[in-house]
Amino acid sequence: MEAHAAAAEHHGPPEAHQSSRIDRQTLGILIFIVSEVMLFGSFFASYFFLRVVANVGPWPPDGLEIPKAVAGVNTAILISSSFTVHWALESVRRGNRRGLVMGLAATWLLGFTFLFIQLNEYWHLGFSARDTAFGSIFYGLTGLHGAHVTVGLGLLATANIRAWRGHFTSKPKEHLGVEIPGIYWHFVDVMWIIVYTTVYIL
Repeated sequence: MEAHAAAAEHHGPPEAHQSSRIDRQTLGILIFIVSEVMLFGSFFASYFFLRVVANVGPWPPDGLEIPKAVAGVNTAILISSSFTVHWALESVRRGNRRGLVMGLAATWLLGFTFLFIQLNEYWHLGFSARDTAFGSIFYGLTGLHGAHVTVGLGLLATANIRAWRGHFTSKPKEHLGVEIPGIYWHFVDVMWIIVYTTVYIL
């Protein structure tokens, strides 16, 4: 009788079986990343419009130089951080707390190093966002990415603190606090490769 009454009170389609759907936290970060891809896409559209369609002249303009070698080293640093965050996630899945802690700490340090070098580059560039269309889109794209790195460092800092306190285990639902920042960090790394290739190499 109780089961029949519960069935009668339920409205709408039956709930999906847990095995047939992605968990809410992972779905949330994936949807967020899709929205961020569209945001970056608008900046890239502006970049290629200015460079190709508007044909504003030499790119970058004469007298403006960007440190390609330094940016290349910085790219290697950020790519390395993808490997360390993957190491952290694989470690927690295997119950290796030491690997988790070291992987997260290394990822945060590499990310901070990347951001520090980027800010130092801004300091020595010799042009600002107000100097030509190139300056505006250069700072717009790299600054947008830098803001995402800053958010990622905040997520990683939280994960580091929780890892030190022993909050994560090898159970799938008990290490989402590592997996979610890891997904976001991989997104940040991939976007930088695209930004670096577009702005510094092409």
